[in-house]
Amino acid sequence: MGEVRAKTTDPKGQPMNEYKEKRRNFERTLASLTADRELSRRQFIKLSGISVIGISALGPLLARADTKPLIIMEKAEGIVIADPTACVGCRRCELACTEFNDGKAQPSIARIKVGRNLNFGPKSVYAGQRGQGNWGNGLAVQDLCKQCPHPVPCANACPNDAIVVKPPLNARVVDPDKCIGCKMCQRACPWEMLSFDSDTNKATKCFLCDGKPKCVEACPASALRYAAWSDFTDRVPPRAVPTAVIPPAKAAACTECHKK
Repeated sequence: MGEVRAKTTDPKGQPMNEYKEKRRNFERTLASLTADRELSRRQFIKLSGISVIGISALGPLLARADTKPLIIMEKAEGIVIADPTACVGCRRCELACTEFNDGKAQPSIARIKVGRNLNFGPKSVYAGQRGQGNWGNGLAVQDLCKQCPHPVPCANACPNDAIVVKPPLNARVVDPDKCIGCKMCQRACPWEMLSFDSDTNKATKCFLCDGKPKCVEACPASALRYAAWSDFTDRVPPRAVPTAVIPPAKAAACTECHKK
């Protein structure tokens, strides 16, 4: 008579050990995120959008619980500022950005984004003369990285601590050696300023060209300028609702800090 074996799969057909491990990780994650019930709505939003489904997929990262998560506190020293009333929509800034940083003319991965706003503006909706872009009031709006102060959405969402501070300007930059191409940073930015190079399978963002932005140098209309950093995160409406996942260790660290 054959040997009778215990059931080794869960109701969905997953191996039981794997199912139990995912369940434990999910429960630990929820516990870390709800430890502080006094976390305000504003603080929660600042920590970025959190998907319960996405959190359950980050189980392996819980093994890093004994490692202090990278949380950027330093403010940037510089920023690129745009004047939409002077922009002529030539997109030379986008070409200059990619030619200098990537060695190729590919505006779709530029760190400054103009082309996406040319027709209807940042809202991408036709609104007649009340709207922006060529189909509105003719205003060409340049989208630029805000070099966000703490909490830095893209850095907080990165599961591999690949977005770091680069002195002396303290620009927030992507470390290509750490980037795993998960695109979580893209989902975290309210202004959709992260780019992704499919050739290298790496994310990329503005790092201010070490204080000499090529987009500023290339603009024929003087519509861009490099200046001392100022916080624009409350002045520019977001383009999208962040849907990124904050790694549990970072969420717990932020919760612990902000409840003080």
